Amino acid sequence: MNDAANYLEQTSDELGDSWLPRVYVQRVLKLRTRAYEFPVMSKHATPQIHHTLLGIELKVGGRRMLCPDLATARYLAVFARIGCRAVAIPYDITKISMIADELDSSWHRMLLITDRLTGDRNAAFRARLRRQIIGKVRDEIAKAGAGPRVPEFKQITKQSTEPQKGTKSTKGNARH
Repeated sequence: MNDAANYLEQTSDELGDSWLPRVYVQRVLKLRTRAYEFPVMSKHATPQIHHTLLGIELKVGGRRMLCPDLATARYLAVFARIGCRAVAIPYDITKISMIADELDSSWHRMLLITDRLTGDRNAAFRARLRRQIIGKVRDEIAKAGAGPRVPEFKQITKQSTEPQKGTKSTKGNARH
């Protein structure tokens, strides 16, 4: 195993359950989700959140994506930083903010741990390792998948065939 692979493994081991792909699989994909595909973006674009008259926008490179709220913009910004093509978004908007916090925290912890582990190495090695870690995270998220395009609704409606008490049935009363 090469040196960079050792650092990758150390970083993911040290993060444990906070490893970003693990958070994505355990916290996001367990929920009812819908798939979101990012438009084609430039490789090294930094996501920025803008508050406009039309609402919240996530700007990545020259692309602007309208978001329904700030939590969704923060959530998508994490995946835009990684360079993901498609991700799952929780359908329940009340859960997005907390998950966005976890993902963002995981992202920053991952970078801090990598910097701490490679502090004695040269800048070129640190940059290469950072690219490899981001690539590994992106690959694991892509492998986990973006979920269904439209959320699945398992809703059983109970429509009785008998009329409610106190009402008359129209069955058999049709005039010929």
